[in-house]
Amino acid sequence: MKQVLLQRGRAVADEVPAPLIEAGTVLVAADRSCISVGTELSGLRRSGLPIWQLAMRYPQHARKVIDTVATLGVARTWSLVQGQLSAGSPVGYSAAGTVVQVGDGVAGVRVGDRVACAGAQCAHHAETLRVPQNLLTRIPDEVSFEEASTVALVAIAMQGVRRAQPTLGETFVVIGLGALGQLTVQLLRANGCTAIGIDLDSSRVTMARELGQATTLGPNAGSDIDQVQRLTGGVGADGVIITAAGASDEIVSKAFNMCRRKGRVVLVGDVGLNLKRADLYQKEIDFLISCSYGPGRYDGRYEEEGLDYPIGYVRWTENRNMGEYLRLIGEKRISVQPMISATFPVERAAEAYDALQSERRPLLVVLSYPHASAAHAQPRVVANPRALPARPGAVRVALVGAGGFAKGMHLPNLQALGARCHLQAVISRTGANAVATARRWGANYAGTDFQEVLADRDIDAVIIATRHHLHTSMALAALRAGKHVLLEKPLALTASDLGEIEQFFAGESPQEGRPMLLTGFNRRFSPHARRLREWVGQRSNPMMLDYRMNAGYLPGDHWTQNGEGGGRNLGEACHIYDLFTYLTS
Repeated sequence: MKQVLLQRGRAVADEVPAPLIEAGTVLVAADRSCISVGTELSGLRRSGLPIWQLAMRYPQHARKVIDTVATLGVARTWSLVQGQLSAGSPVGYSAAGTVVQVGDGVAGVRVGDRVACAGAQCAHHAETLRVPQNLLTRIPDEVSFEEASTVALVAIAMQGVRRAQPTLGETFVVIGLGALGQLTVQLLRANGCTAIGIDLDSSRVTMARELGQATTLGPNAGSDIDQVQRLTGGVGADGVIITAAGASDEIVSKAFNMCRRKGRVVLVGDVGLNLKRADLYQKEIDFLISCSYGPGRYDGRYEEEGLDYPIGYVRWTENRNMGEYLRLIGEKRISVQPMISATFPVERAAEAYDALQSERRPLLVVLSYPHASAAHAQPRVVANPRALPARPGAVRVALVGAGGFAKGMHLPNLQALGARCHLQAVISRTGANAVATARRWGANYAGTDFQEVLADRDIDAVIIATRHHLHTSMALAALRAGKHVLLEKPLALTASDLGEIEQFFAGESPQEGRPMLLTGFNRRFSPHARRLREWVGQRSNPMMLDYRMNAGYLPGDHWTQNGEGGGRNLGEACHIYDLFTYLTS
């Protein structure tokens, strides 16, 4: 399938394997996806920055790289960083299409339904999307795919308006009349409020006046603060919603000065935040932050696991905001079509992103996808034309799970073995990562379906480096297919899983010819561990072992702490238990 990736300052429509359905998700054949001009243009520019500029702009990422150097060393960390930069990153967070497959546990959605999707982790610019159930909503018959593809952007604007808590007859100022500002003006009008729109671009001012019936202040209107005071009879605005983007602190200062006493300012955009106490103090102004699409955003339990918030306690979640927007569009109370300047086929994504940087400064650009596209028919394997040739007699290996550790440790180790090993396949949950890893390390093909590895008779061995809850089932499947397995720790998360592995090796057939299984307990292979074992092996007295490790803090909602990871005892301390076994055996 085609998917748009940002690679070193360019937008590329690359061929990647389609995703697999998972429990709690829906596969969607995309019809339209909307390019968010502000967010995605900044991402495009960021992808073209050299490493030193990235480090200066994003010191938190630089610290992660330094931590990785301590674990992997300079050479392997450099290789990992270069690989990530050249691989490109998936982009897009607002799309619409048709459901072609429904995963276990999903209710209220059927194959053939038209749905709108949101989320930077799933609603990419791609032909096939795998979307968790709380990040999609059904499209009313009277709403087009093109209109519905803007659902994420409107949900952002809607959440900003909800944070402002407008009441009938109030006056609000909207600073910044880009896509979010235009939508905010219309939503305020739908709430029975008067909107005053401010922007430096006269064409955007005109659009806000036509679409949102707003009073507008353009670049030649004089002092914005004075004009707002005049328009409100000297009282000031009841509230200000900032949808602009800019580094200046004056934007938020201006917003405070436009407000009446006890007014409120809501920040939706990204502006400088060096606040002046005097701007807020005497008027007792409320300053509020609006977070993306609404309650549920950035909560993995809501977005990924499908745990909805009870409507009696959280009236407007991000999913309910999405649905409400589509209702307003269907009733013609909001108009988004005039904001869409052009539609490009996904194959011409580079032109679409070039259009974002034109002098016209479009508000919205849409990508379209082939109508014949069907997610279940999309290939889940993509061949690598630059694959390295396998030497005669080489062990052909498949990597399943192409995360940071696999790319930083296992693949360099395979490469160091030279002609003795050949990387046949890379399987990853996300197609873009699989393709990038296969190209970087010369694999024959990339895929998203583990079954392809099991069916490939050329593969001799499998390295499994997925999340922990998949280890046992994948290892057993590979062993039963006759593949040798190097399995990252832990071997199993439950006694019953461990029992299945023991049962596989406990049969009456001879061990000769049976595939081998090795768990990746690497500490016992350290030269220091071997030397220590020689020393303690000469003892005649009992031995007490005490091991302390500073593994760093992980938040409680990190995947290693839930059912996927099994907790740090099973998922991490197992290394130490194996080392103890080695030293005392």
